Amino acid sequence: MTTSWQFWAILSAAFAALTAIFAKVGVSAINPDFATLIRTVVIMAVVAAIVAVTGQWQPPASIGGRTWMFLILSGLATGASWLCYFRALKLGDAARVAPLDKLSVVLVAVFAAAFLGERLSLANWLGVVLIAGGTVLVAYRA
Repeated sequence: MTTSWQFWAILSAAFAALTAIFAKVGVSAINPDFATLIRTVVIMAVVAAIVAVTGQWQPPASIGGRTWMFLILSGLATGASWLCYFRALKLGDAARVAPLDKLSVVLVAVFAAAFLGERLSLANWLGVVLIAGGTVLVAYRA
């Protein structure tokens, strides 16, 4: 198994693309919030099985308070993102919703620089600007 972050990031992108396609079909006949609940239950079951089978369980008491706080905040942000994403898929075209959702790439760069002190080169920032521009071009009809 490879440990390259690029490998896992590309797999993440591929699964995110499949998520958009599968979710667009999945929300067509039900409420998007209920669809998000179903998706969440499936994710919980799969991740719980992975943790159990690979022996990665650790006692909750071994996790520090700061870690708990940020994981809870991350979970709340994820839940809000998924609820909004499924609602957008219910109302719009997957080919337009997914790219607009990927403005998160632009926001991550801005937030990482502002709050985490991460530094991007001029070429990196140019890429961020191009992603933003491309997103707008794909998401909006002319």
